[in-house]
Amino acid sequence: MAKNRQATKATPSTQKYLQIAEIRDDTIVMKDGSLRSVILVSSINFALKSEDEQNAIVSGYVSFLNSLDTPLQIIIQSRQLDLESYLEFLKEAEAKQTNDLLKMQMTEYRQYITELVELGNIMTKRFLVVVPYEPFRSKTRSFWQRSGDVLSPTKILSLGQKQFMQRQRELLTLVDKVLTGLASIGLRSQVLDTQSLIEVFYNTYNPTVSRSEKLVDVNKLRTEDFV
Repeated sequence: MAKNRQATKATPSTQKYLQIAEIRDDTIVMKDGSLRSVILVSSINFALKSEDEQNAIVSGYVSFLNSLDTPLQIIIQSRQLDLESYLEFLKEAEAKQTNDLLKMQMTEYRQYITELVELGNIMTKRFLVVVPYEPFRSKTRSFWQRSGDVLSPTKILSLGQKQFMQRQRELLTLVDKVLTGLASIGLRSQVLDTQSLIEVFYNTYNPTVSRSEKLVDVNKLRTEDFV
């Protein structure tokens, strides 16, 4: 028993290997003091566009990249389509239906969707753009200030709300610029809120468990438990 307890204590936590300190106010706070914002972006079917439209999209994308003064990370996630919430909605609507014919049709439709998802193994893709803000790389800060930030990566944990809000404003300026650039090439985008960010990381690091154990509302959990 004593050996088992020692082995359990010696097992490092997953949090040790992650660069995330916390998630708050729709923002990811990294252990090195930098911030991240994640944007969910729609897709376009480039092959169905005319030649002129394709050239316009490519030209707009090039202009968008040239306008950036900060690096971006583009992530493409492929996941099995999850229609559990939709099926639950159909089940509730079916229970409230008073017309017997419509109720029977809803039952058959729900069964059809369930079988389609199970047999077809339908996949869905999500496109995410990560916008970073790294204050220790700011040109307005002195060399020694930036060196201090790098040598003290946990400094962000002691930042007050005022300091965090100041850095977040700088990040939002970059985010607005990225949103404008994406819109110029016909892409719809939305900044992920705190709940969505937690779900992204929870599903990413727990691809199997997340299918059976759904994440509760952010107000009912501690963010650090999942990061």
